[in-house]
Amino acid sequence: MVSRPASRRLRFHLPLSAALLFMLAPALQTACSADDEVAGPGEGNTNGAGNSSGGGSGTGTATGSASPTGSPTGSTSPTGSTSPTGTPTSPTPTTNPTTPAPATTVSPKVAGCDIYPPSNAWNKNISTDAVHAQSATFIANMGPATGLHADWGTSAEQYGIPINSGAPGTPQVLTWTTSWGPKESDKLLCPGAGGNFCYPIPTTSLIEGGPSAASGADRHLLFLDTTGAPTNCTLYELYKTQNYTGSGFTAANGAIFHLNSNALRPDGWTSGDAAGLPILPGLVRYAEVTAGAVKHALRFTVGSTQQGYIHPATHAAGSANASLPPMGLRVRLKAGKTVAGASPAAQTLITAMKTYGLILADNGSNWYITGDMNDGWSTIQSGIQSAFNQIHGSDFEAVNSGAISTAGL
Repeated sequence: MVSRPASRRLRFHLPLSAALLFMLAPALQTACSADDEVAGPGEGNTNGAGNSSGGGSGTGTATGSASPTGSPTGSTSPTGSTSPTGTPTSPTPTTNPTTPAPATTVSPKVAGCDIYPPSNAWNKNISTDAVHAQSATFIANMGPATGLHADWGTSAEQYGIPINSGAPGTPQVLTWTTSWGPKESDKLLCPGAGGNFCYPIPTTSLIEGGPSAASGADRHLLFLDTTGAPTNCTLYELYKTQNYTGSGFTAANGAIFHLNSNALRPDGWTSGDAAGLPILPGLVRYAEVTAGAVKHALRFTVGSTQQGYIHPATHAAGSANASLPPMGLRVRLKAGKTVAGASPAAQTLITAMKTYGLILADNGSNWYITGDMNDGWSTIQSGIQSAFNQIHGSDFEAVNSGAISTAGL
């Protein structure tokens, strides 16, 4: 892993009414490259390779991204299926073994693509898993009195992370803005002798935060190549992406996830998230919430983490304080928690949090849960947040999902 500051991105969360003023403000300077993250509207974390749930727009719906997406446990650089536009090469680090998980019957789908095999960690039912020995300590350091925040919204608000999906575009050369970018990014060779990093991301893809997002914001770009649907799709994620200007994309990090495999990124490698995880699989998606079933873990952030991770995470951006939660920590809503007057949409998420739980993916505001951007949220968002206001950090417990590692850090 390339040495970088312990904390990735410092995010400042604004009330919704101030979101537009924030986006018109001068670009905020991020601290220490991608390890410090400034949140734009709707962003809830600050940490590692870049992650946030801020504004942006996706493709596929009126808001830009409507198709649900599961969250991969991480992946090696492209060594399995390849995009028709490039030839992937393997990274130097040794990849981690597949993380075992109890079998389930189906995989979540986005744009017709299975989001990892049913056995993947993101798709694991943890409702009966043992409580972590340090659960009480971790929860006490994660804002136990803080209520949940639904960190997603509509295109008008520029809240949520857009999901772009479809056929691949012409390979675009990636220009890195960090020294560690090419060292912890997945290679995909350019046609001819054009270089080592060319991702087939359509130039019309929407970026988190929209065109007006501050240059210091996370500005994630997610593109799901559906060519191999349903079982062999490929996910491309960029961090701190600048608007396409005709000469390729500029970014701080790039990661490729083959959704037909449970393989993880190399230990010590980051991604668009400080935990080295994919973003899309853990997003709360409007389509699945309104369908009445969310069958995967959710991505969330907390303010402070330790310098360690639990697989499927592969990276950390925290401190030496072992009382803080590690990246990849999995928590679930306690089975006995009830929420009075919860709307149907809120109840769907309550069930998901008790069954599949949440995975800690980045540093940011305590208990911010990230979702996609979709104009449909306008009709159900308030009901969800009303229920979330009744759920606090103390209503969760950490489960034992593996050992804490510092390998590669």
